[in-house]
Amino acid sequence: MTQERVDLYRELQKHLDKMPVGYPATKSGIEIKILKHLFTPEQVKIALKLNFMADPLKKIYRRLKKSGFSLEELESKLDDMYFKGLINRGVVKEGETDIKYYGSAPLVVGMYEYQLNRLTPEFFKDAHEYIKNTFFNEEYNSSGIPQLRVIPIDQTVNFEQSIAQYDDLKAVIENIGEPIAVMECICRKGADLIGETCTKTELRESCFSFRTAARCFIEKGLAREITKEEAFKILEKAEEDGLVLQPGNSQRPMNICTCCGCCCGVLTAQKQLPELSHFFATNYYAEVDPDLCVGCGICEDRCNLDAINIEDNIAQVDKGRCIGCGVCVPTCTSEAMKLFKKDVETLPPKNTLATYMTIMDKKAELARAEKTQI
Repeated sequence: MTQERVDLYRELQKHLDKMPVGYPATKSGIEIKILKHLFTPEQVKIALKLNFMADPLKKIYRRLKKSGFSLEELESKLDDMYFKGLINRGVVKEGETDIKYYGSAPLVVGMYEYQLNRLTPEFFKDAHEYIKNTFFNEEYNSSGIPQLRVIPIDQTVNFEQSIAQYDDLKAVIENIGEPIAVMECICRKGADLIGETCTKTELRESCFSFRTAARCFIEKGLAREITKEEAFKILEKAEEDGLVLQPGNSQRPMNICTCCGCCCGVLTAQKQLPELSHFFATNYYAEVDPDLCVGCGICEDRCNLDAINIEDNIAQVDKGRCIGCGVCVPTCTSEAMKLFKKDVETLPPKNTLATYMTIMDKKAELARAEKTQI
């Protein structure tokens, strides 16, 4: 590959790194290898003219006047990039006309998940290595505002404790809006591809999207529309198998992931940290009653983040690792394990856009503080 092409992909890396959820460089250069999996040089040149906030087709066309594309050709190329999972697209009706908007997609949640039907072992290995070893350490955790949050699995919060609607799974699904779509978990599908099959569950079709996001995934052939009843049935199985519920970090999320500690990019990356609970948006924690605990060890086996150990026949919860998912509660044979609400409740942003804006504002604040110290 010529130096000009290498520089082109590096330029795209830097462009994507300016997004609310960025795309940091590495010493190994694996981030460039990932971009080469996804983009042709021509698509890179187009992607460099897109912003996080989507712009209408005609505005993007003006930025690409020197490309030699006609408006129709550019629209076709952008649509092709959209269906290949490289960018985001929205359609707004103005009168009788549909106006298309196009914008940059982050790697997570975005380009990575959009490759569900185009997944190869090579791409999965590269993406997982980057996400686990670089993305989370240098980007996801940097602002202190995660893209995802954790809500307790159903009926694990004592009825005497008040539970906010955005922490109540049934309330979330009942009020989430339609359509509801379900797709395969890309992390478990990728693990299957490289011969590292999930040890927690046989569920594959278990990740949900809602409203605009659902329409997007359905349109791309990545997901199928389901009813609320079907969603509850899948979620019931996910809870039974001990999966962590991670919706988008907002009061009205666009997605819910059902995650295991052996395959999930989020959980496997965060498991490497000693005090990982600080990096999760959660309002609960688990606690055991030592007088009731019989040391059966079921909670230890079910915990996805190695937060529970049996010592002297009594379960011990490491608060620095517990994320309040509730997976340990329903199978406790002596009802010794319970979830409790934290003293200070974290209110998630209003919607997904507000989440990204909050992340951007926090990153800007941190950057200013760093400059001041210098």
